[in-house]
Amino acid sequence: MEGTIYYSPFLLLLPLLFLVAKYFNPWKPSKSLPLPPGPYPWPIIGNILSMGNKPRHVTLTQLAKSYGPLISLRFGSQLLIVGSSADVAMEILKTNDQIFSARYVPQAIAPKISEIETLPVGWTPECNDRWKYIRSFLQVELFSGKALKTQACRREKRVMDMLEFIRSMEGNPVHIGELMFAVVYNLMGAVLLSRDIVNLKDGSMNGEVIRLVRAVMESGAAPNISDFFPFLAGLDLQSIRKRRKELRSKLLRIWSPIIKQRRETRKEAEALSKDDFLDAMISNNFTDAQINSTLLELFGAGSDSSATTIGWAMAELVRNPEVMKKVREEVSKECYQNVVPEEVVTQFPYLQACIKETLRLHPPGPFILPHRALKTCQVMNYTIPKNSLVSVNIWAIGRDPAYWEDPLSFKPERFLNSKLEFLGNDFEYIPFSAGRRICPGLPMAAKMVPLVLSNLIHFFDWVLPDGIKPNDLDMSEKAQFLVQKNEPLNVIPKARK
Repeated sequence: MEGTIYYSPFLLLLPLLFLVAKYFNPWKPSKSLPLPPGPYPWPIIGNILSMGNKPRHVTLTQLAKSYGPLISLRFGSQLLIVGSSADVAMEILKTNDQIFSARYVPQAIAPKISEIETLPVGWTPECNDRWKYIRSFLQVELFSGKALKTQACRREKRVMDMLEFIRSMEGNPVHIGELMFAVVYNLMGAVLLSRDIVNLKDGSMNGEVIRLVRAVMESGAAPNISDFFPFLAGLDLQSIRKRRKELRSKLLRIWSPIIKQRRETRKEAEALSKDDFLDAMISNNFTDAQINSTLLELFGAGSDSSATTIGWAMAELVRNPEVMKKVREEVSKECYQNVVPEEVVTQFPYLQACIKETLRLHPPGPFILPHRALKTCQVMNYTIPKNSLVSVNIWAIGRDPAYWEDPLSFKPERFLNSKLEFLGNDFEYIPFSAGRRICPGLPMAAKMVPLVLSNLIHFFDWVLPDGIKPNDLDMSEKAQFLVQKNEPLNVIPKARK
């Protein structure tokens, strides 16, 4: 439901929907407690028309101002509950974490029963034994302190490749957003597959894998009438499921030869070592389908969110030259010849404060992925019926003046003497969510983002083209799968001595 909501499919289906209306029995509030408030839901279509043309997180923030921090909306037969305050977030993600630990799986993603074992960990319907095993596997093999330390040299090598590419572009505008996606995909590719995803040296940054992964992820987030009226799922009226399947097939044709070759190589050598994450999955008897699903999730959710965060951070630093100067002075206390190493980036408190402030103002995902209520319960004196979709508006909480002074301004200093962290314990600041479903890739993102950002700042000055002044920089948003800058950030690098 991100971005613009298109109404034509719903209007065309209204006659059919009225024919089945007598079989449609919306949830009714508890006899003791009502549902959370919200705009009036029209028969059959519910609140679809209430969403307007603005990005969903903006519209729901405005609705929360009218109806309160916990609201309910209907979309066809589906009930959506949205929280927009720290108190509500705590009720959902801590107090009732077990009840809301289930995941709502969109119809575009939902597999056949025979394919349920191939669902990525983020979309596993319940926190069952398989979910626990995959989470534990990811933690040990990819996100543990030991694993991250082992991977550091690979990430630093890709950052040096980035610096070399930027030097070749000196004096010419660089599309920061496009570059960051290429760089972060290569950082992930080095760790997951021991290979680059995009060739920076040939001047092209539009990798086929990036395009396909993003298209697959966006297809899963597209407005789908089958989510609003599940009895229509088999018809796939908008062909979203069909398109997603086609995109995945193209992506698998790229990955399958890599997996096949790796299996054969390891079999011939009777390999016991694990050089990268693909080796680890093969060693632990992952099927090809499970490997493909896991790679798609890691490249999609992991790479895109980190790249988006770096892009927003660079935009804020270019827009705030005094902040950029302070960061550069902090990072440049030591003379790094080839790369600012990963092991030192945690020693830059002001840089870390800038990243935290970026995540507050510009969380790459404005909502936590939708949870599902395992049973009927109460939140903030309202009834949440079983199987309701439940989400939290992270974007709204991060800009709420009840928690943040001057919330729309970029002020990293607010984090310098603050104990707030993004580890899921401070519910006014949860860019990675919280509870059982907190983002498992948080430790890796906390390494990659400051590593890339510190090197961009240390080795280059960045100038806006065509006489554009920092204050004139367009910071408006566009909402697709993630919230990105509406206008690309193009800046001219100048190598620093």
